[in-house]
Amino acid sequence: MGTKHHKNKKKDKIKLSMVSLGPGDHELVTIKALKALKNCGAICIPTKSHDHSFNRSITYKIVKNLMEEFGFDKPILPIYSPMNFKHDDWQYQVDIIKKGIKEYGSVSFVTLGDSAIYSTVYYLLDIIKKQNKKLYKKSEVIAGITSFSYASSQMKKPLCLGDTAFKIVPLHKRKVPSTTVYMRPKIGMETAKIKENGKIYTFENLNMLGETTTKGKVKKVKKYMTLFIDFIKWK
Repeated sequence: MGTKHHKNKKKDKIKLSMVSLGPGDHELVTIKALKALKNCGAICIPTKSHDHSFNRSITYKIVKNLMEEFGFDKPILPIYSPMNFKHDDWQYQVDIIKKGIKEYGSVSFVTLGDSAIYSTVYYLLDIIKKQNKKLYKKSEVIAGITSFSYASSQMKKPLCLGDTAFKIVPLHKRKVPSTTVYMRPKIGMETAKIKENGKIYTFENLNMLGETTTKGKVKKVKKYMTLFIDFIKWK
C-alpha cells in the first residue's frame, strides 16, 4: 500500500519558495504567497526580454502592486526565461536562484497561475533535486489560482458538478500521458478499481485535522475528504 506520513508542521527554514501568483490580478494572490514574498530575501522574476527588462511582464506588475499595497520592498532578480524547453535555459535559471540564495539567504521564484499547471517550476526543481538535495528539502511550492478556475468564477458556471468530470486538454495533435485526479469517493469504497498508470498517492483531510499522505492507494476509503492523484511518470 505504500508509506504514510502526517504533515510536518515544524519544517526547516525555507530557502526557496516557488510562488504561484494566480491569473494576473494581484488581489488573487493567496495569503501564503504574499507571506512568502514578504519574508524572503529577494524575489526572482522571469522575463522573456534579453535585456532583463520587465516592460511587458505581468508577473513583475503583480509583485510591484503587492509591494506598494502591503508596504514592503525586496531586491528583484531578473531571470531571462525563453520558452525553448532546453535544459541549458533551466540550468541558467537554477544558477541565478542559487546565486540569489547565497547572497540574500532565501529567495522566492514567481510564476503566473498555479505552479502545477504547465509551469517551469518543476523543471527547475528536478535539476535542484539532482544537484543540491539539501536545498531541495528546504524548498516549497505554493499553490495558486488557475486561469480556468478564475474564468469559471467570472461566468458563474462550474467546471464540474455532481457526477460530472473535468478535463484539461492541450491543443496539439500528439497523444500524451495524463495525470489523473480521482475525487469524491464514498466512505467504505474499495480502491482496487482505481487505475494506476503512473505514481499514485492518497491524500486524506488535506489542511485539516488528521491530514495524511500515502504513497500508493489505501485499500479502503475511510474519510470523505480523500482524493487520489495518479501522477505522470516523467522519467
